[in-house]
Amino acid sequence: MNDDTAHDNPVERHPRPDFPQQDQPHPGWSGPMDPPPDHGEDSYQGSGQLTDRKAVLTGGDSGIGRAVALAYAREGADVLFTYLPEEGEEARETVRLVEEAGRKAVAVPCDIRDEEQCRRLVDRAVAEFGRIDVLINNAAYQMSQPDGIGAISTEQFDRVVRTNLYGMFWLCKLALPHIPAGGSIINTTSVQAYKPSPHLLDYAMTKGAIVTFTQGLAQMVASDGIRVNAVAPGPVWTPLIPATMPDTTEFGKQSPLGRPAQPAEMAPAYVFLASARASFITAEIMNATGGTPLP
Repeated sequence: MNDDTAHDNPVERHPRPDFPQQDQPHPGWSGPMDPPPDHGEDSYQGSGQLTDRKAVLTGGDSGIGRAVALAYAREGADVLFTYLPEEGEEARETVRLVEEAGRKAVAVPCDIRDEEQCRRLVDRAVAEFGRIDVLINNAAYQMSQPDGIGAISTEQFDRVVRTNLYGMFWLCKLALPHIPAGGSIINTTSVQAYKPSPHLLDYAMTKGAIVTFTQGLAQMVASDGIRVNAVAPGPVWTPLIPATMPDTTEFGKQSPLGRPAQPAEMAPAYVFLASARASFITAEIMNATGGTPLP
């Protein structure tokens, strides 16, 4: 197999497990990960699909969020993104990548579990940009509990639901008055919405709710010219994995492609759904699972 063939073959394009076992405290960091995540730093090439768009993105410091911020910037968009206060170092790298692409980057420490912080976030976006063309609800929390439902504390359940659902609800509600016709909302759901892993019960439940919310909200705002869609990733190699999963060695091996996605492989879906090329696509769930069939 020559190098070009290997590059084009999705099975061989990125590292395959087994990976070294690695553990990090939540929320995790990109730097210590082996192999390092690929956010598209050396590969993503823009083509002007989002010129002068103004995007608000939650969880943009690392993983899928960083890859989306990078791709949006290289497509011509300015990006305001959230991060947790302990993720400041990661957020600075995302800022660097966006600014390197010649676009405006605004990094806002924000815990979307808090309604008032969500309100301040939208106010900041309107102050910086004047409008919100794309809202990407990407931030999420999970924590594996292999010992069953009895191991899921009320504190954990509350954090999962408030991060994954309340934050999305508040931001949609607050942002919609500032999204013009032609704008869009893109939510991040998961393969877990359709094929829940028992050790991620509470997380999977919220991802199922995101599917329903996306489809319902899309119908609610369609007449306003605003589209609402979601991306359903399969296993993706992000800091959330060593920070929340007990075993990283075989992560992603269960996918038909035999490996996890890299964050860079998710970003094009978010670009497409925000672009004019997707003008007749709303209430859709775009599956990016590495071959696991979903409805």
